[in-house]
Amino acid sequence: MKDLTPNNGIFEMPKLSYGALGDVISKETLLFHHGKHLKAYVDNLNKLLPGSGLENLPLAEVVKRSEGAIFNNAGQVLNHAMYFEQFNNANHEPVGKIKELIDKTFGSFDAFKKEFEQKGATLFGSGWVWLSLDAEGKLVITQQKNAENPVTSGLIPLLTFDVWEHAYYLDYQNRRADYLAALWQIVDWNVVENRL
Repeated sequence: MKDLTPNNGIFEMPKLSYGALGDVISKETLLFHHGKHLKAYVDNLNKLLPGSGLENLPLAEVVKRSEGAIFNNAGQVLNHAMYFEQFNNANHEPVGKIKELIDKTFGSFDAFKKEFEQKGATLFGSGWVWLSLDAEGKLVITQQKNAENPVTSGLIPLLTFDVWEHAYYLDYQNRRADYLAALWQIVDWNVVENRL
């Protein structure tokens, strides 16, 4: 995971390397999701950090050590940064060690996708579905509510799908399952592999 570090106590907006992702995520969704929702979390976090004692820590450390409003905004910045970073228009099949781990843990890529989508579709309310690596080097799929992130449980987050409605409503309306199934078309597995 590429951790974000503050510049003089200020976190900057994570940059996008794309303007739309085919039929999967529209430019309009990116405008609202990245340009407004994520920007609000970054701005709120930067307003809350001064005097907290957390000002110069890497973002994952802020998430691990904070609570309340700082945790909520820091968690959302970290989650969204990882979410947007993992998409591209290439490398849509697992490669290298991540492929081996998926096959070993779930039996096949298709079986993994089915379980991951099911966990995302059945998460009540808003949150995230994650693929992470545990302390024993095993892959686990978790559901995290609201701004939660696997780093708070000692896991290494590798892949995440955002299941807050703002991530998909403009493109998919209430069809969360369709959104989850479509995201596989744009996952850059080289990014996921590099998070191991």
